[in-house]
Amino acid sequence: MDEALLRSLTPSVLGILVRRGADFAAAEDAVQDALVEAVRVRPSDLSPSSRLRSSGGDPIRDPKGWLVTVAWRKFLDATRADTARRRREDLVDEEPAPGPAPAVDDTLQLYFLCAHPSLTPSSAVALTLRAVGGLTTRQIAQAYLVPEATMGQRISRAKRTVSGVRFDRPGDVATVLRVLYLVFNEGYSGDVDLAAEAIRLTRQLAAAVDHPEVAGLLALMLLHHARRAARTAPDGSLVPLAEQDRGRWDTESITEGVGILQAALARDRLGEFQAQAAIAALHADAPTAEETDWVQIVEWYDELARLTDSPVVRLNRAVAVGEADGPRAGLVALAVLDDSLPRHAAVAAYLHERDGDLATAARLYAEAARKAPDLAERDHLTRQAARLNARRCR
Repeated sequence: MDEALLRSLTPSVLGILVRRGADFAAAEDAVQDALVEAVRVRPSDLSPSSRLRSSGGDPIRDPKGWLVTVAWRKFLDATRADTARRRREDLVDEEPAPGPAPAVDDTLQLYFLCAHPSLTPSSAVALTLRAVGGLTTRQIAQAYLVPEATMGQRISRAKRTVSGVRFDRPGDVATVLRVLYLVFNEGYSGDVDLAAEAIRLTRQLAAAVDHPEVAGLLALMLLHHARRAARTAPDGSLVPLAEQDRGRWDTESITEGVGILQAALARDRLGEFQAQAAIAALHADAPTAEETDWVQIVEWYDELARLTDSPVVRLNRAVAVGEADGPRAGLVALAVLDDSLPRHAAVAAYLHERDGDLATAARLYAEAARKAPDLAERDHLTRQAARLNARRCR
């Protein structure tokens, strides 16, 4: 099975079924059943130019059309088991003759539907990966480290929630982008690389809608993903940005990301993802950590703070100020922020270390380690505290 082809066809096939009158939840189930049947097709037959064969042996030249035909029949089979006999008969009468699939692409509307505001963020992410990404419930469950039954229930509830939503209503691009960014930030777990999957879905979205913030998010993802190989040491420990081997960064992804960002910024419709991508681009452009243009980074954080009014942005800005104007200036910027913010203690520790106050820095690193959201970050911060305590004891 060519899994990449199947997953790329999933949203358009689902969209066709919904446009034909299928309920979203039932249509999504039917598409998944069709994908299971597609697994039985030989990999060499599953390509845009191939001649697929149905279970009856008839050659089929159009993979998308084949999936639409099989999914629609799966939907009708399920519908016939329903109690609404008249509607069942109407749907049977509506079955189109086999042939090329319609050219209409409802991918964008599916993005909007899966990121509907009535869904929780976790449900929107799961539904997007299932309905738009074409992942199985098992794959999504493994990626999020939850039981398959739990993920199945989450997806089922999400499908029920959006089943009554009109498919052709305008959607909110900003909400879709937030969902995709949540997927990207999950990174890698199980047998699915969620960061790569988020990039694929964002590329797909960029092909469906001409929006500078979509381009900004894609650029941001590419620029962050370019540093992935250098982010961890062979033993799995975190490597801070300043200490990363920049020779391991993916220059092709950086070049692509910068190009996409420059085209987006040229449209003069600045948004938060473009501003974040600009910061990432400045890091990527520096040959060494010492050559980073921190003054420009502070300016971009100012723009980002204006756009979002986010305390997390201001926390990151304090780090940049500490690099551009010295650690005491960074501590001044940090002082006005709520110390309960995630990673506040880690930022304070870093700035105090830069200012030469090793005792305070060691204490804050230990405090930050206790609050760390994952094991890798906790171990990194614990080592930082131990390093400073060892220096103080010399």
